[in-house]
Amino acid sequence: MSILVNKDSRVIFQGFTGQHATFHAQEAIRMGTQVVGGVTPGKGGQTHIDRPVFDTVKEAVVATGADVSVVFVPPPFSADAIMEAIEAGIKVIVVITDGVPVQDMVRVKRYLIGHDAIIIGPNTAGVITPEECKVGIMPAHIYPKGRIGVVSRSGTLNYEAVEQMSELGLGISTSISIGGDPVNGCDFLTLLKQFSEDSDTDAVLMIGEIGGSQEVEAATWARAHLNKPLVGFIAGATAPPGRTMGHAGAIISGEADTAQAKMQRLAELGVSVVQNAAEIGQTVRNSLS
Repeated sequence: MSILVNKDSRVIFQGFTGQHATFHAQEAIRMGTQVVGGVTPGKGGQTHIDRPVFDTVKEAVVATGADVSVVFVPPPFSADAIMEAIEAGIKVIVVITDGVPVQDMVRVKRYLIGHDAIIIGPNTAGVITPEECKVGIMPAHIYPKGRIGVVSRSGTLNYEAVEQMSELGLGISTSISIGGDPVNGCDFLTLLKQFSEDSDTDAVLMIGEIGGSQEVEAATWARAHLNKPLVGFIAGATAPPGRTMGHAGAIISGEADTAQAKMQRLAELGVSVVQNAAEIGQTVRNSLS
């Protein structure tokens, strides 16, 4: 089954004719993703990489039946692009853009109320269901198909974990990077609920980091409801309080935000906690036995 995206997903790119969107659309097509077109205002009616270009998301949805959008729109215009996709009926919106103003994302989250779309990002590497659909900037060739679900705030730690699991013969059902901004479109809890219902996922790896409480909130739910192993890693063990480390949302604002405090709480909630990033793959394999 997988979650969020699969071989039947019909994908459009917003900011389609830009350099980065073009490159990653071509990579997605090469993997077999159904990229059915894209949106660049003012260029509607043209063709780009053998796909139609539309002026609006609504036109793209009507013409192609698109249900997934990838946003490669500059930060000042990203919120409008996301809300346009929501209004057009897109179900999964993956926001690659980094630097989207926090206040804009608060506005987007408010606009999302009453709609059933899921927003991944901003500042995300995207979503991939191996051999079926790649919606993002991750290197598809390192993701073997399998039965481990991955959800991570970090894109690069996601890649590292997948590489370790691959060397141990473990593949991925779906992998999601939720992004490292203070206000995310989607959180760990929402995705754990989806993985819980996915018959093709045997275990879930959650890669968190300092800042915020969403890892603990997800683990609290998982203790009562997740019927499969949950492995957790928290990055930022050496981060000093009050200083942003990498991601905008990776900042210790209280004692509960530290990596040590989060790992202790996750362990109390029954999560198989990884103390060293080099041991993620082995810990996932051990959780299956």
